[in-house]
Amino acid sequence: MELHGGPLDGMRVDVDADDPDPWIAIISDGGQHPGGRSLYAPADSGVWRWVRDLPPEAL
Repeated sequence: MELHGGPLDGMRVDVDADDPDPWIAIISDGGQHPGGRSLYAPADSGVWRWVRDLPPEAL
């Protein structure tokens, strides 16, 4: 799946379409919190959109 928006825009990742909690948080040094994670979720349109950046201690 290709990510849309945020610091990982255009990155392709493997996701499990059957996961009951499909949100993903990927380690990203390019976001608001270096060493934190960028959070993406599936949109109604079927693409994965950036939601927000999380600091390292948030997870």
